[in-house]
Parts: sequence; structure tokens; C-alpha cells
Amino acid sequence: MARMTDPAGLRTADDDDLLPPPDWGARPAGAGTRAAWGFAALAAALVAGRAWVAPLIDARALDAWTTIFVAICVQALPFLVFGVALSAAITAFVPPSFWNRVLPRRPGAAVPVAGAMGAVLPGCECASVPVAGGLMARGVAPAAALTFLLAAPAINPIVLVATAVAFPDAPEMVLGRFAASLIVAVLAGWAWLLFGRSEWIRIPSRPETGTGAGARWEAFRQAMRHDIMHAGGFLVVGGVAAATINVAVPAEMVNGVAGIPWASILVLAVLAVLMSICSEADAFVAASLTQFSPTAKLAFLVVGPMVDLKLIALQTGFFGRRFAVRFIPLTFVLAVVISTIAGGVLL
Repeated sequence: MARMTDPAGLRTADDDDLLPPPDWGARPAGAGTRAAWGFAALAAALVAGRAWVAPLIDARALDAWTTIFVAICVQALPFLVFGVALSAAITAFVPPSFWNRVLPRRPGAAVPVAGAMGAVLPGCECASVPVAGGLMARGVAPAAALTFLLAAPAINPIVLVATAVAFPDAPEMVLGRFAASLIVAVLAGWAWLLFGRSEWIRIPSRPETGTGAGARWEAFRQAMRHDIMHAGGFLVVGGVAAATINVAVPAEMVNGVAGIPWASILVLAVLAVLMSICSEADAFVAASLTQFSPTAKLAFLVVGPMVDLKLIALQTGFFGRRFAVRFIPLTFVLAVVISTIAGGVLL
């Protein structure tokens, strides 16, 4: 049986247990993106065809749904576009050697440093997975790369500014999101360092980006195109879901769940997984869920950038099923617990 050594040279894995490496030339979007844009087309048709739909649906409910949906998308879109552009620029123009220079050689020390780097290097969830894979491929300890994967889309400046705009009267929500997300990312990285095994994770290979200006601009264009299509479609899905929850779900049912602290936290945590909203936009959706407590909203904001349907698919594709079935539940539990504690202390 052939053996495979990870880039850090710490452990070996049986390559028979690993799936074939993903194709870095075609970043995984596939059915998820098509489904998201299918929902986008459906939503646009509903808004444009109000005159046809109005006789079938209460006009006030339709007006409320349209207002909420459009408001969420319009508020979030500038942050989404700006975040995707910066993420693509980092992917295309930051040299791979940069990461090895700024991260400590000891994995235990590299984990919090990688988490802190997430606070200054913008990136959406879609971009963080291939970036983390590239870091591992170039010798960065998997625990540190995974910490960056969780932290970058959760606590970068664009996400924090968007959260402040979405919650203008609650600056403690920004602090709570930053603190809880960073703690979760670091704890998850340390947990993987202590208990993770090399045979549980596939470290993908990645070709070097061309050194010429033309090659780098092409990489930027491709990354920008992929991320805006992928993340934009899921933003629409999130807007549709949030508007539908606000309008279609009976108020007494929502108020009943929202009035139970533990149930409201779990409901919004699971909703964050299902809605799969880009982190540059999720704060606007959370702010629209006015029936729920600030702690439940914080759980929504902490869980979403770390565990959602598109991330589950991406992480499985890049790092393998054996990794996903262990790391994703670990991250979800940590996110719910830490956000609940942070909400109780700060909110």
C-alpha cells in the first residue's frame, strides 16, 4: 500500500483511503450555483409579475415580501461585490511564499496567528476553502490553514463593517461576532491539531499561478467571475428565505419558537446552515429576523460563515468525506456553544 506524507512532514496517510484530488482549474460550483440562480430567476419573476400573482396572494403580504426581499439584496450587494473583488485579488496577486513567512513554524503557535490573519485579509467562504487547500499544499500546518478557513470569512473588515451597518444601534453585535468567531476558529484549529489524523484529510495539490501580469489578471478575472456568480445566487436564496419567513410563517409560530431561548438559538443556527448566505450579506438577513433574540441572531452570524450547505460541499470536495464528517460537526457544536456564551455575556 502506498504511503503519502503531508507537507509539514508530521504524519502519513494511506492514499488508498483518499479520493482523487479536485480539479483546481474548475472550482466547484456546479449544481449549487445553478440551483441558487434558479431561485434568483424565480424571485425576479415573482417581483416582475406582481400583477399576475396578486389575485392569488394577499396583496399586503406580497408587498411586504417584495419589500423585505429587495431591501436585503440592495443593502448587501455592495459589500458582497467588494468582498469578492478583494478575495479574488488576494488569490491572484499575493505570492504563496507570503504565508510561510508570516506564520510561525510551530503549528500550535501558527493556529492563533492564522486566526488573527483572518481579521485583516478579506475573503468569502467560497474563496477560503481553496485558499486553505493551497496553504496546506505549500507546507502550512493543516490546523493553521483550517483556522484561517474559518476565521477569514467571519471576522474580516468587510464583514464587520457590514454587521455594523446592519445593526446600527447595536455595536455589541459586532464585538460579539468578532470575539465568538475568532474563538471558535482557534479552538477548532487546536482541536484538529490535537486529535486530527492525517488519514482523515486529503491535502490537495495546486499548480502555481503564472508569474506574468496577464496570467495573474486572468486568475483574478476567473476568481471574481466564479465567486460573484456563486455567492450572488446564494444571497438571493437567503433573501427569499428571510422574506418568506417574515411573511409566510405564522407570527404565533415564530414568536413561540423565538420565545424559547435554547430553541431560538438552535433554529437560527440550523437556518444559517440551510440558507448558505455569503458572510458579507448575512448580517442584513439576521437583522430582518426581528422576532428572535440578539443571542440567536449572533448564533446565526457565527455559524453561517463556518458551516453551511455550500461549505459542506466545498470542504468535502477539497479535503474528502472523512474530513468533512468530523470537522463540520465539530465546528457547528463549537459555534453554537461559543456564540451562546458570548451572547449571554455581551448582548
